[in-house]
Amino acid sequence: MDRAGSDKTASAQGETEAPAADSVLAPIADFPRIDLRVGVESWDKRRHAGKRLRAEVPHASQAELASDPDRPDPIALIEAAHRGRQPRLIPLRVARMASSPFAFLRGAAHVMAWDLSRGPRSGIDVVMNGDAHIDNFGLFGTPQRDIVLDLNDFDEVTIGPWEWDLKRLAAGLAVATADAGAPAGERRAAVMDAVSGYQHTMRRLAPQGSLDVWYQTTRADGPHIAGLRMDSEARAVVRRAVDKARRRNNRSLLAQVAERRTDGSWRLRSDPPILTPVDTETREGVVTGLERYAETLPRERRFMLDRYHVVDVAHRVVGIGSVGTRAYLALLFGNSDADALFLQVKEAVRPAHAPYLPGMPAPYAGHEGERVIYGQRLLQAVGDPLLGWTSIAGRPFYVRQMKNLKGALPLARMSGASLLTFSYAYGALLARAHARTGDAAAIAGYCGSGKHHDLSGAIADWAAAYAERNAADFALFRAAIASGRLEAADDPCL
Repeated sequence: MDRAGSDKTASAQGETEAPAADSVLAPIADFPRIDLRVGVESWDKRRHAGKRLRAEVPHASQAELASDPDRPDPIALIEAAHRGRQPRLIPLRVARMASSPFAFLRGAAHVMAWDLSRGPRSGIDVVMNGDAHIDNFGLFGTPQRDIVLDLNDFDEVTIGPWEWDLKRLAAGLAVATADAGAPAGERRAAVMDAVSGYQHTMRRLAPQGSLDVWYQTTRADGPHIAGLRMDSEARAVVRRAVDKARRRNNRSLLAQVAERRTDGSWRLRSDPPILTPVDTETREGVVTGLERYAETLPRERRFMLDRYHVVDVAHRVVGIGSVGTRAYLALLFGNSDADALFLQVKEAVRPAHAPYLPGMPAPYAGHEGERVIYGQRLLQAVGDPLLGWTSIAGRPFYVRQMKNLKGALPLARMSGASLLTFSYAYGALLARAHARTGDAAAIAGYCGSGKHHDLSGAIADWAAAYAERNAADFALFRAAIASGRLEAADDPCL
């Protein structure tokens, strides 16, 4: 799969202009063979190759949402996604999905994956997030304690068309803002601004050096977000979110979820069904898994982790789409009670897009936890230094810090200029993530300048149509609960 290497050779030999597909760099190889003796094709040549793809897959075709008579029952797709999850938690997942059309969209990634697989493909692949809806962007702290804004959930990461991620973002915007009561014109404007942010950022990154692209981050506490100067309202939103994120650290989480025993030791406080104790066998399995996880960390970070020890483990329910998977919270201490560390140990399952795409290359496809972490390291500008993976009782897991300096922006509840500003920013962040592994020049060539709104208008049309389809699927979902086909918990614990 080392197509990038063949591109370099073609360029070095001075061959005539290659077909568009052959001029696009592959996003990743099994084990990339590094050849430092020849150069890659010029970015401008690859941009023109991407531009020629518009003749094969016009922008207008991206507006089409196929009405396939063979479309599977969406409830059946959701039921299939429940296989292998903990049965006792499936009613909780159902209840959370039933709380709103946007919550349903979040949990119905398998349904949207099928729909996307029947649509047009530009022919340019990237390492895609796979679930880039608006709640999967957020704030988190860097090792230097800066607060940055970026993608923050990678359970569905795989290799696939860049436009599938952009459409997931667009559909999420359309559905979430409708849930919040935004008028149709404002919903459409938000989607178009997200696409514009993607287009303009990819166009800006196309001629830049790869090292420059990889170094870029978006600090949330600066005067700009994704190159946009914010108005006073937008700055106030960010300031509140950053302040809240700074207050969310290991020390504050300790006070929130843990308590002292009578002997002075610490334990995680039971809060069913969100946080529940585990038996001794499970606890030992998680601790052993964490010891194996340490082997996936860079060697210098193993020294740091070795200074901690596990004092308690509990099962923790997270999110909407992930409910029912096995997820544990481990409390560790180092030098003293003031040196707490929380690690989330989360089961990694097959991504929703797996039936429709070749997937990640070996060896990353062999362990779902490694797939998630490898994808996160590729897509995030600045990552958690404790990212790693492991296996517990034969199941794949990944490990990350829990809620340390993490926060969110209430995008769906925004309106006016703030909604447009952050919609643009999310599109820009997605473009930067894709540019780290995909061919920014080719994607920029396909996207165009955005002056005529061909692509943004097409995807806005698609998002509006998909919001209607999601609403219909949501109605079927609610009907399945009412009929007893699906069981929903009484308390979704939202």
